[in-house]
Amino acid sequence: MKRRNFLKNVAGAAVATSLLPVSCKTVEGASKVTNVGSVGEGNGGQEQWHQLGTGQKVPFPVRKKTLEYDVVVIGAGMAGIPAAVASARNGAKTVLVNDRPVLGGNASSEIRVTVNGVNRLSTGLAERETGIVEELLLENRLYNAQESYPMWDHVVYDYVTREPNLTVMVNTAAMDAEMDGDKIVSARCWQVTTETEFTLKADVFIDCSGDGLMAAKAGALFRTGREGKKEFNEKYAPDEPDGWQMGASILMQGRDYGRPMPYTPPSFMIEYNGDNTKHRKIRNFVDGYWWVELGDDFDIIDVQEFNRHKLMGYAHGVWNYIKNSGKFPESENFAIDWIGSFPGRRESRRFIGDHVLSEKDLTEHRHFEDAIGFGGWSLDEHNPGGIEDLENEPSFFHERFKTVYEVPFRSLYSKNISNLMFAGRNASLTHIALSSTRIQGTCALMGQAVGTAATLCVKKGVTPRDIGQKYIKELQEQLMRDDVFIPNVVANDAKDLAKQASLIFGSSTKSGAAKNLINGISRDIDGKINHWMSDGLDASLQMEWDVPVKISKVEIKCDTNLQKNITMRKQPLTDFQRKSFIDYVPPELMKTLNLEVRVDGVWQKVDTKENNIARLVKFNFDQVKVTAIRINLKETYGFPDAKLFEVRCYEV
Repeated sequence: MKRRNFLKNVAGAAVATSLLPVSCKTVEGASKVTNVGSVGEGNGGQEQWHQLGTGQKVPFPVRKKTLEYDVVVIGAGMAGIPAAVASARNGAKTVLVNDRPVLGGNASSEIRVTVNGVNRLSTGLAERETGIVEELLLENRLYNAQESYPMWDHVVYDYVTREPNLTVMVNTAAMDAEMDGDKIVSARCWQVTTETEFTLKADVFIDCSGDGLMAAKAGALFRTGREGKKEFNEKYAPDEPDGWQMGASILMQGRDYGRPMPYTPPSFMIEYNGDNTKHRKIRNFVDGYWWVELGDDFDIIDVQEFNRHKLMGYAHGVWNYIKNSGKFPESENFAIDWIGSFPGRRESRRFIGDHVLSEKDLTEHRHFEDAIGFGGWSLDEHNPGGIEDLENEPSFFHERFKTVYEVPFRSLYSKNISNLMFAGRNASLTHIALSSTRIQGTCALMGQAVGTAATLCVKKGVTPRDIGQKYIKELQEQLMRDDVFIPNVVANDAKDLAKQASLIFGSSTKSGAAKNLINGISRDIDGKINHWMSDGLDASLQMEWDVPVKISKVEIKCDTNLQKNITMRKQPLTDFQRKSFIDYVPPELMKTLNLEVRVDGVWQKVDTKENNIARLVKFNFDQVKVTAIRINLKETYGFPDAKLFEVRCYEV
């Protein structure tokens, strides 16, 4: 990325030390800045700053900036990133606000939670999430083969900051909201590195921060704790409601240094004796221990710092038990290579939407007319007492799913704040439903849905509730075009000219049928085939029209083996894990391909993709009137055949 383009996409990069009224984003019309660089407030005008570079004595600067966008996204975890990218790609001027210096939330190098999704159903198969989260994971497989978490941070940062319609603000916390009735007017933010107060105005606000401080300050209804069985008829809920919330964890990574590595614990270490529990197994010294966890039975946010200190002590206590108890002599050459200082939280506020997703919605696979994505991680309720309750299991895997369940849009916007949406663990869920939906792949699908919906809100001048009640089909169609799978919903975009083709055929066929590529289902699922696969390479797929059509875009969805997981792991895969995980670019992915169009009986090549790293491949070219297109499939990342799941064609 050119330095000029990079700087305009990172708020504060060019203006952090300036007192001049300069916009954080130089694209015309992208943002508006007011009240920049006021000085002397609260100091009586005293000239307390002797700026030696200018030789002047000036009042202490009070930096305040007001920026205007279409959409403000708070929180840059695995929900917030897809929300912001989807919003920007679909045409809304968007800002992504994150209170940490790195993006990724729990998945970042600061915390290092694996980006799990529907990793393994009870059938033993995965059902990987597609769309923006898969784009990130595929790029990481190519650009971060060494599986370095700090490098992952930079892969994510590059992916997000290169979006031309998206501004990124890091080290910035959203502290408050200004309201006009039931509508958020602006979010008040503080950027600690530049000592600047930002007022961010927008039409739509999305809180993906997990704890949801901005949304709570706006007055959005929320709840914490566990529902009782009766409220939602939940089998796995406690008999009576209580305040317990799943805890936060401190993770660590060990490393074999090839020589004896003694360990002396720090003074804040809390003694841990694994002899007192049969439920917390130490299986390796590399991957860390997610069960070093602490919850709370009232206000988990209030005790965050108290718990952080204890968790660091417990983490060292576990390592001390490994190294110095004498029970793990095989750990002699191991030492801590990395240990977290910032706990990854699983649960706090859950905001209330028009629908509260509950246990039976998941276990009974209820169909929602406003479904926007799916989940399928087991009902995995962590022991709320965490490491301080050694008598019970660290997590209760209540139930596994045979197939995926649906997530409705009505659980992603506020019941009482008209222009507020949320995604991730703070969505409208019961505690038991959260035990599954909190997984980051599922959170990412929620994020892409609300980001896409936000753009529709801006374009139509409507609220999120209006999208759910009046424009849900339009939202679903855009999500499916952008490679989100929605269970039990078949794509039927009226603008897709591929559906008008009179003939579609491949140069050869090993499995599936070419007509599957326009059937509106873009993956094989539940044993049903929805693909066409060639018999070897080179291969081609051709589509014909009886009457010429104007086309400028062709979009295809190719194969990335969605029954395998590609998330980054902290240690080499075992033979068992290789049944559902791979640690390289999926060999089925198309690497080299091109597109030809037939104009007046003559074939013309209009676009070529080399070193492709996306499942959703987009060919864009000057509009032409064609009677046929031909996709030439040249090379994969190692698979002998080409497999496609969908072909779409558009006039504009």
